[in-house]
Amino acid sequence: MDRELNEEELQDLYAWIDKIPLSRPKRHITRDFSDGVMAAEVVKYFFPKLVDLHNYIPANSTQQKLSNWKLLNRKVFSKLNFHISEETVKRIVLSTAGVIEPVLSALREKIDKKLEHTTDNILDLEYYDTRDQEKHHTEIRQTEVKHLAQIAGEEMKKDEKSRLKNGKPQHTVQFYSDMDPTLRLILQEKEQAVMALQETVEILQMKVNRLEHLVHLKDMRIEDLTRHLETYKAKGHKH
Repeated sequence: MDRELNEEELQDLYAWIDKIPLSRPKRHITRDFSDGVMAAEVVKYFFPKLVDLHNYIPANSTQQKLSNWKLLNRKVFSKLNFHISEETVKRIVLSTAGVIEPVLSALREKIDKKLEHTTDNILDLEYYDTRDQEKHHTEIRQTEVKHLAQIAGEEMKKDEKSRLKNGKPQHTVQFYSDMDPTLRLILQEKEQAVMALQETVEILQMKVNRLEHLVHLKDMRIEDLTRHLETYKAKGHKH
């Protein structure tokens, strides 16, 4: 965990963090993660039932930051077979440069191992080649997303008529309750993204309709002015 990451490893870690929706914008990773809240959110993204976010209070005080990390170590990281030493926690809390990245990288490895265990019943084991695990991380996630897309596609086809009729996606309770929590969270987030995109499309369509109406009004105005101009010219020729 104390090993310094090389540039390629750092960029890979930052890309991984960027894919996770967090409550605060990611501006300066050393300060962003100093109070432990975003670390809790990272774990919750993959394992929703493992973390109660209300227990972790965004803080500027050193004492509250230490409290957040202590709670993470005891209640969350322990279930991932992961632990951050007291000395390292202090350095994270003080926003010491270069400390949080190796910690997040180690946490990522523990998350990946836990994901392998929890998704064995859903995804084909051939995707988890432990001989070359790092090489296959991206393919694992892509496969998982494709698998979810297929499931979501089937459910969306079934509910397509009711979705269009009511304007809102209908949740299939039984479908979600039988699904692995990790995949359920990802699928629900995808569905929320679809809803957001649908709303955006509706808003854009309204704007298009309004612009078309304005163009129509301008055309009518141009025709009216053209008629007046022709009438004026006709009167001029008579004189």
